[in-house]
Amino acid sequence: MQRQIDTLILTAEPLTSQAFSQFGDVIERDGSDFFLINNGSTRRYHELANVDVEEQGGKTIISIFEATPLEYPLTIKMVERHPLGSQAFIPLLGNPYLIVVAEKGEHPKSESLKAFISNGKQGVNYHKGVWHHPILALVESDQHLIVDRAGPGNNCDEHYFDESDLVVLQRP
Repeated sequence: MQRQIDTLILTAEPLTSQAFSQFGDVIERDGSDFFLINNGSTRRYHELANVDVEEQGGKTIISIFEATPLEYPLTIKMVERHPLGSQAFIPLLGNPYLIVVAEKGEHPKSESLKAFISNGKQGVNYHKGVWHHPILALVESDQHLIVDRAGPGNNCDEHYFDESDLVVLQRP
C-alpha cells in the first residue's frame, strides 16, 4: 500500500507581538514604551524580552550568526527546540528574514507550523521549548546577534518530519 503524500504550503505573515505571543517575544522599538536615561540623551526601551536559562550551571551568552539564504520554495524537513533556555535572534543589518515555528510539545506537528516575516528591525526571542526552524536569511551574509544559553546538558533537540508530511515554505 502506498501512502499519500500531503503537501502543506506555508506562507509567511507579518511578524507582530500578538501573532507571535505563543512562541515568544517580538523584540522591537516601534510601539514600545521607553524612558529617558543618560541625562535625557538616550531613550531606553526597557525589558523587551526576558532571557530564560536553566539553573543547571547555565549562563547567558551572546554570539553573532552569519547566514546564507536557502533555496525557495523550501521544504521544511526539521525543526529544533532549546529545552533549557530561550534563544533570541536580533538582526544586525536591517534585512527582513523568515521565522518558522511550531507549538511547544513533545513532537511538533507539521500542520501546526506557522511562518512569519520580520521587517528587518524586529528580533524574536523564542521561549524555552518552542520548536523553530534554524535561521532563515533572505540575503547573502546576513547577520544576527544571538542571545542564548551555554552550559551543561542537552539544549538542542531536533525533530525531523516524516516524508509523507511535507511542508513547503514560499519565499515572500
